[in-house]
Amino acid sequence: MADVAQKSSGASLVVGFLLFCVFETVAYYLLRFATSGLGMPDQMQPENTIVSNWVKTVVFLLLHLLLVVVAVLVLSNRLPRRYRGQVMGWFYLSLLMGFFLLIPLFG
Repeated sequence: MADVAQKSSGASLVVGFLLFCVFETVAYYLLRFATSGLGMPDQMQPENTIVSNWVKTVVFLLLHLLLVVVAVLVLSNRLPRRYRGQVMGWFYLSLLMGFFLLIPLFG
């Protein structure tokens, strides 16, 4: 019975959510700075092109994916076993969050 996974407590889920919010905030500002030279700030032009902002979008998403995968690999090795069950849930939420972070990036 030693292999039965322990459930995470409510307090550990709240701490996990707070750390998730901190990670996503830091990742957003870091990636916004890294991609600041890409794209066009003024989209409303007579001969508008989507290519430069498409490049910014793809670079942002790929760098976000890289940060998330590195964070998951580090956390899966560093966390105690009882908290590792949360990691994949936060991973999937972070993948989805990458697309929502595009809204303030171009807003």
